[in-house]
Amino acid sequence: MTPAIHLLKKSKVPHTVHTYAHDPESRDYGREASEALGVPSDRMFKTLLVALQGGKQALAVAMVPVSGQLDLKALAAAAGAKKAAMADPADAERASGYVVGGISPLGQKKQLPAFIDESAVNFETIYVSAGKRGLQIEMAPEDLIRLCKAAVADIRR
Repeated sequence: MTPAIHLLKKSKVPHTVHTYAHDPESRDYGREASEALGVPSDRMFKTLLVALQGGKQALAVAMVPVSGQLDLKALAAAAGAKKAAMADPADAERASGYVVGGISPLGQKKQLPAFIDESAVNFETIYVSAGKRGLQIEMAPEDLIRLCKAAVADIRR
């Protein structure tokens, strides 16, 4: 059981865990999960760690659909930072406690500011990493927003 799943069980949040066979050669983790589970890529959200400059925090969590890309300028504006860039993978792993390709927005080592693309609220459920490659959590976006204390913003391009 990953820290993300443990948090959901402890919080008594309804969710479903989905597994699939991860291909070790794959580097497009979100698209791989979407295709393996037969889930539209706009319901499958990738979790990205971002380095912020000129703001209150050094790192933040961004969640955007696999069908799009993170708009770093929009994220910086939402976070009240001057600039945003993708975090170094080693920093992302150290801060989250998860490996790249399996970073969950839930159960991270330290609660970082979190931002989720506004498209998430259009769905009854969305999918996010459960904290391990080949493992996804399906849950209501409202529960994810509440547990992550996430701000909802237009951060996708």
